[in-house]
Amino acid sequence: MFGEFVKQKRIECELSLREFCRRLNEDASNWSKIERGKLPPPQDIEKIEMISGILNIKKDSQEWNNLLDYARIDAGIIPDYVMKDSELMAVLPLFFRTVDNIKPTREELLKIIEAIKKGK
Repeated sequence: MFGEFVKQKRIECELSLREFCRRLNEDASNWSKIERGKLPPPQDIEKIEMISGILNIKKDSQEWNNLLDYARIDAGIIPDYVMKDSELMAVLPLFFRTVDNIKPTREELLKIIEAIKKGK
């Protein structure tokens, strides 16, 4: 997600991989691996801010939020706003089991339906 998103934005900005990496002060070979999902994305907020600046992504925009979320998720980290929401965290195991094709119980389904109704 992160690599694909950054690559798409980089192309929209008409930046070659080498020029993007020059501005970011990164090795093009390593960055190519990030774009292809072979290496995890950076987690350093300063680096992410540099990326957003190069790609003309405004801070606190939907694209900014996507950039942060993709960086966390691709690194196997649950985003902070999810971790801080106790109701959402309570249904997360159900979500993961469902994705893994393990059928949830009736009670678990009712719990997630309630969470959805509440807008969580």
